[in-house]
Amino acid sequence: MRIRIDHETRYHYDAPVRGVSQVLRLKPRPHDGQHIISWRVDVDVDGRLREGEDAFGNAVLLLSAEGPLEEMTLSVAGEVETQDMSGVLSGLPESLPAEVYTRQTPLTQLTPALEAFARDAVSGVDDRLAQLHALLGAVHQEVIYDTRSTTVATSAIEAFTQKRGVCQDLAHIFIACARHIGAPARYVSGHLARADGVIEQEASHAWAEALVPGLGWVGFDPVNAACPGERHVRVACGFDYLSAAPVRGSRIGGGAERLSVRLVVSPQSVVQSQSTAFREAQLRQAQG
Repeated sequence: MRIRIDHETRYHYDAPVRGVSQVLRLKPRPHDGQHIISWRVDVDVDGRLREGEDAFGNAVLLLSAEGPLEEMTLSVAGEVETQDMSGVLSGLPESLPAEVYTRQTPLTQLTPALEAFARDAVSGVDDRLAQLHALLGAVHQEVIYDTRSTTVATSAIEAFTQKRGVCQDLAHIFIACARHIGAPARYVSGHLARADGVIEQEASHAWAEALVPGLGWVGFDPVNAACPGERHVRVACGFDYLSAAPVRGSRIGGGAERLSVRLVVSPQSVVQSQSTAFREAQLRQAQG
């Protein structure tokens, strides 16, 4: 499937910013199920973008810009050709040994309740792949997808306690439980071309990958209770959201910050109309 992505993040500062420094994980890497046709990242201020790679093997752009800045816009435009690999990730070099993905982080810590949930989900199942699929279904059934219930700082414990969360939260819960049953697991950020025809989205997507003996890394999308397929565009991975976040950084000055995001993810059948939809989204933002 051919998928086009247009992503714009606009920062508004209440007072002029003297300087900005950011790490951008916005550029996908090719693998056997994903070919990058074109990809471009732009910023509308005078600054410097340097390409690099982080410890997880993600492609990163290091942005530095000097002020004074009252606003700044990051723009991403690209096209990707994807293939359904049944969730199996191959053709992508690994930068770290799998064992590092068994460690807990503040966002993927466990409680006795989460440990019991993980054990119950895989009870009576011996095969690792079957265990992970059972866990995938259990998380999907247990936690309601709700875009208003959590923030980027919400942990797996908090989301599991309230039984609500976004894709980030369901991924964190799956990762915590997978690590508890002995499977190395990691967080994946990316994009999803929705099957319902909706192309304007509020945010990027997230899922998990776990190591399966004999197969390697396999993706699991708890929101959709399925392995990632041709509608998924993989961008970055890490221990959790913080180490795979699309944008992280710091600034000097600026007072309060307001953020607006516009994202359009279009499968091939609607690529031709995508640019119009994105321009209309930009116009609505300018008007309101």
